[in-house]
Amino acid sequence: MKNEVLDEQTESQLKVLGEMSKICEALEIEFWLRGGWAIDFLLGKITRSHDDIDLVTWIQNRERLEKELVKVGYEQIPVKKEFQNRQSDFKKGNVEVTYCYITQSVDGNLIMNGLPEWIWRKDSLLTQSFMLHGISANILNPKQLLEEKEVYEQIGRPHRQKDAESKKILYRLISDFK
Repeated sequence: MKNEVLDEQTESQLKVLGEMSKICEALEIEFWLRGGWAIDFLLGKITRSHDDIDLVTWIQNRERLEKELVKVGYEQIPVKKEFQNRQSDFKKGNVEVTYCYITQSVDGNLIMNGLPEWIWRKDSLLTQSFMLHGISANILNPKQLLEEKEVYEQIGRPHRQKDAESKKILYRLISDFK
């Protein structure tokens, strides 16, 4: 594959992604990639270095997942109080991993746990798996990934060049995505 970024951090993150895939498979837990790694899996190539790995799973998986990750050597990192219902953060070596937790609201909408005002698209959770460097993962719908980038802009997240580049890629993917 041409033009791939395979620095030490990327190699470490690929190893962790492979471990996450195996751990979740063993626990019979579904997860979906979001953020930059989701885009790379959709494209089938590594486009840039990533700061971390962002994953999504159902809230009912939280306790088993946290216990298993700690058991196999991941350090659980405390999260800010306002995010405690929504995510768990872990670190292994130089790799940071965030699991965000989703649920359904009382009226059946897909939402981030503890954040009912952020209603996700009904088609957010793709059932198709994508492969990258021998690792299989489910991905959030590119439309959901794009909406997330746009929501962050609306709520005042400072401009990040990588978000602008991701949005261009997502617009192209959405036009090609069936």
